[in-house]
Amino acid sequence: MIQRFDAPSTEKLLPFDLLVGELERAVAEYTAGTITSPERLVTPLAAGGIMLSMPASAQDIAIHKLVSVCPSNFSCNLPTINGEVVAYDAVTGISLFALDGPTVTGRRTAAVTLSAINRLRKAPPKTIAIIGTGKQASTHAHALSSYYPDLDLVVAGISQHEEEQFCARHSSCSAKPFVDGDWSRIDVVITLTTSKTPVYVQAAVQDRLIVGVGTFTPDAAEVGRQTVLASTIVVDDPAGARHEAGDLILAGADWSAVISLGDVLKSPANIAGPVFFKSVGCAAWDLAACRIARAMIAGDRI
Repeated sequence: MIQRFDAPSTEKLLPFDLLVGELERAVAEYTAGTITSPERLVTPLAAGGIMLSMPASAQDIAIHKLVSVCPSNFSCNLPTINGEVVAYDAVTGISLFALDGPTVTGRRTAAVTLSAINRLRKAPPKTIAIIGTGKQASTHAHALSSYYPDLDLVVAGISQHEEEQFCARHSSCSAKPFVDGDWSRIDVVITLTTSKTPVYVQAAVQDRLIVGVGTFTPDAAEVGRQTVLASTIVVDDPAGARHEAGDLILAGADWSAVISLGDVLKSPANIAGPVFFKSVGCAAWDLAACRIARAMIAGDRI
């Protein structure tokens, strides 16, 4: 029987300082075609839930993420996302280990955001606003505070009470409620909700990076149309974005002008103007996480 790691153990296997670098390596390989990651299979479940099947393979390792997303679980005090990521030997196909699926997803997604901030801004951010108070917001708060220890992190929720509760739970991240609502002082905005209608509709600003993370269906947009169309658009996975990036689909974005994160890694100087980065996710990013975990399990911090 293979070794299985629960959520706390999986978290320890995926430190952000290693994950960002390995993720960028995977982005480059995926762009070059040396990591294979087909479009994820989405299977409907009862009560509006879905099951996501996401495989990926490289020369050194293969993975399969199988997770369910069930929004109705919230009312039952159950986790919305459940599942695991199984790693395999790329040559023999033998199972190596299994990681907690929601933890892998949260941490590799936050690592994508960190990479986007590093690559799409000329200077480190001083103030970041996260919109949302759920699991992804929590993971991002920890990632941002660990990566930018002097960061001013503000949180916008559906109410001040919700913001205060989130900040109390994340006191180690020095997060504060976005009480003044002064967007002029914000360098980076990260939307981390499941809203189908825009939660951020401010005008595009030259030096402000907008990162859309929370939604991944064609009928949902967290960022307003005018903001999207007035920005240079960068996506983590161009293939997936065409089917899943509702922010772009509903805005009627010009796909011929959309830039991939892989292109940014190769030519970072080509980005100009206000920037909107859309993250939809890709199994290749889970593969990057499994590479880190495998090295950590072997006791070889890479």
